[in-house]
Amino acid sequence: MFADVKQAWDMGAAAVGATIYFGSNESSRQIIEVSKAFKWAHELGLATILWCYLRNPSFMVDGIDYHTSADLTGQANHIGVTIEADIVKQKLPTINAGYLALNNSGVKYGKWNDKAYNDLCSDHPIDMTRFQIANCYMGRIGLINSGGPSGDDDFAQAVRTAVINKRAGGVGLISGRKAFQRPMDEGIQLLNAIQDVYLCDEITIA
Repeated sequence: MFADVKQAWDMGAAAVGATIYFGSNESSRQIIEVSKAFKWAHELGLATILWCYLRNPSFMVDGIDYHTSADLTGQANHIGVTIEADIVKQKLPTINAGYLALNNSGVKYGKWNDKAYNDLCSDHPIDMTRFQIANCYMGRIGLINSGGPSGDDDFAQAVRTAVINKRAGGVGLISGRKAFQRPMDEGIQLLNAIQDVYLCDEITIA
């Protein structure tokens, strides 16, 4: 923690934010600290935002990275909203079946149901993002997806991510690096393109 919640309140902040790296060696401590901080924030009338990330080598199985798996990120989201996050930020899911991969060779990691991979979710990016949202108390807690790292096709990727988030029932997109690591006029154009997605009445829930 960079400061305590009271200091944020004294400064006139409207909200406090934190990051938990679920599955890391520090995650248990982080969950406890953030839970206490968020409870305090709500007592002072502040909103709470939680970055629910799975940045952890433990989620690499047989050369496949599952840190953006819909089921694992969905579980992280569920824990996040349970400890009183008002908004959850999560990476857009790019894969699924992380629990199945982690429960190989006699390893027991969490619980899952096969319906999560057939009846309840397909491999379509909107479906996988909707699964993340379902783990945010069925969307009662808003999901913001991250825009991802900057690259050569930032505009197309940002718009694609925004469309997926909106059509799945999400509430927004954060694209810091894509927007702020480029000339100001280009950054403004990129942010405006994202805003246009959320303002467009033709882009609706899938």
